[in-house]
Amino acid sequence: MTLKIDIDAGAGDAPYEQVRARIAEQARSGALPAGYKLPTVRGLAESLGLAPNTVAKAYRALEADGVIETRGRNGTFVAAAGDAAAKAASAEAQAYAERARRIGLSEEAALAAVRDALRAAYGNSG
Repeated sequence: MTLKIDIDAGAGDAPYEQVRARIAEQARSGALPAGYKLPTVRGLAESLGLAPNTVAKAYRALEADGVIETRGRNGTFVAAAGDAAAKAASAEAQAYAERARRIGLSEEAALAAVRDALRAAYGNSG
């Protein structure tokens, strides 16, 4: 198993987003198992022909999403994605549910807002 990333310069997504998306996809699919050590920021940037800041931005986003974890000088690893991602999603969902109730949305209206947001995020029209 190895990390496979191809950057499409003509794609609509920024290079950092392409790096973030490819790593996230591979971690969630199991192609990169939990505990897999990722290349250093500089190493991956060099191999992809990107600036180190571009890869660092992708790694920061992945860490914020719970997909990867940095263990200091030991490196960056694929996290137990199911656990971290599920915890993060659950916490965000709880915060949304509490806010929706506070501002007076009905359960149906709150769910409709989530469905609309998911369709927009995933590019589905319905």
